[in-house]
Amino acid sequence: MKISGAKLFVKALKEEKVDVLFAYPGGQAIDLFHALYGETDIKVILPRHEQGLVHAADGYARSTGKVGVCLVTSGPGAANLVTGIATANYDSVPMVCFTGQVPTKLIGNDSFQEVNIVDITKSISKYAVTVKRRENLAEIIKKAFYIAKTGKPGVVVVDIPKDIQQELGSDDYPCTVDTQDCKPKNTIPSLQIIKALDILDHSKRPVFLIGGGVNIAHAGTEMTKLIQLTGIPAVTTIMGKGAIPSDHELYIGNIGIHGSYAANSAISQCDVLFSIGARFNDRITGKTDEFAPNAKIIRVDIDPICISRNIEADLSIVADAKDVICSLLEKAGPLNIRSWTEQINTWKKAHPIHISGDGMTPESIIGQINQIFKNAIIATDVGQHQLWTTQFLDLNEHKQLLTSGGLGTMGYGFPAALGAKIGNPEKDVIVISGDGSIQMNIQELATAVVNELPIIICIFNNSYLGNVRQWQEMFYQKHYSQTCLRRRKSCAAICNTPTQNCPEYTPDFIRLAESYGAKGIRVTEESEIADALTEAKQNQKAPTIIEFIIEQELNVLPIVPPGRPLQHMILEGSQKNA
Repeated sequence: MKISGAKLFVKALKEEKVDVLFAYPGGQAIDLFHALYGETDIKVILPRHEQGLVHAADGYARSTGKVGVCLVTSGPGAANLVTGIATANYDSVPMVCFTGQVPTKLIGNDSFQEVNIVDITKSISKYAVTVKRRENLAEIIKKAFYIAKTGKPGVVVVDIPKDIQQELGSDDYPCTVDTQDCKPKNTIPSLQIIKALDILDHSKRPVFLIGGGVNIAHAGTEMTKLIQLTGIPAVTTIMGKGAIPSDHELYIGNIGIHGSYAANSAISQCDVLFSIGARFNDRITGKTDEFAPNAKIIRVDIDPICISRNIEADLSIVADAKDVICSLLEKAGPLNIRSWTEQINTWKKAHPIHISGDGMTPESIIGQINQIFKNAIIATDVGQHQLWTTQFLDLNEHKQLLTSGGLGTMGYGFPAALGAKIGNPEKDVIVISGDGSIQMNIQELATAVVNELPIIICIFNNSYLGNVRQWQEMFYQKHYSQTCLRRRKSCAAICNTPTQNCPEYTPDFIRLAESYGAKGIRVTEESEIADALTEAKQNQKAPTIIEFIIEQELNVLPIVPPGRPLQHMILEGSQKNA
């Protein structure tokens, strides 16, 4: 039986068990949308901007473990996906992004709404391809889903020209495709496992470094068992947070430029650093020449290209994180490192992460979120609020954190939360954002309202692009260049101190929420936090914005100054060094 390419596209989605599609129509994708019309097996979500759309697909994928799927038109529609593709691919999120394209005969002729989206996205995706022949459409789609979710997950871009969508051809959709050129090696290098265990057996001060790869492999339970079995303390990257419970006695905290004193000290003084699924970017290493200077480094990564990037490993294991952890569980035993764990506990007690000051702080807000929401997904944008969240949010098997850890994308959190709520309707979904980040994709309030998604949006409003302002305060002579969001044309040319005479903040988030049909709550006192969160939780038919008015010049501490090693932490104020 012959069917159009557009109908084959719909059939392919069904065969791949796609039940949610995030999509925005346009001229070069109209045939695909026509084929979707009336479909009941696929729920099509219409966000209000393509960037919101791709972040929503990302949040759906991260929170469900399924492949996130999106569909847009050519040209500007496709180009608007770029930031979201890079965000997801950097954090190894499995997604397939379909883009409409001008007819094949018009490609390369500067046609209306034509961009070469394949060339644009090649460096920020796992694979990108234009379908040039109708008979190849089914195989390309099948391969796209395989590549997106196999090995190190990532984003696949499939560009479908309009004539391919319209052309009649076979209705066959393959059960399998030839994947020899993209099939990862799944063997566990047993000799490397034995070597790793031998290094651990001879260590006195070992530490596990847990990266996002452990969460991607859904190996949190196994990782917790391994830590419990060996007695080895663990630190996490931001992307690895939640792999083991935050309250586990052997969990030290996050490492990196905003890591805890105990975690960074443990890295700096350990004699073995066993990393699983971490990419060792500059946000966690500080000065690379002095990172874990006394340690033998064991690295586990599924990607052979990444295995010694940035930090050279003494022993490399190229394999899936879960497979390696399970293999270690079969052979490992407890280590006699009591004096080491006691030293770490001493550091934790002496230098806990805490925000000093009177009244409402991000610590007190997040503390109430910990108390009130027990089965939840928390999504953040990027900025100070993200860092405070990773410091104070309690995570366990019932709570998940979604955040842009690699690309650091402002505007990610809210649309990602939409996708998470659609994929997990039984869970509470909370967004923690800043007054700058939330405005990057604020239009998605409409999407939340029309889909009756009771998402809770917590805005930490300090009237600044806080993370950049903090760096300007600490390292750039307090020159607040373009970071004050209250600033107006009438303000003084040079202003580096907020006063009571500053202009009113724009927009009024409460009135903005109400204009969309959402609920708005403003909180100015610590005593109001719990009631606001409880009220928002009870609002089950629409999103709620809670605007928390926090201190304007509050800083995220500890912080490691740029170019310095992890042990050179500023712990308080702006000058005190560890």
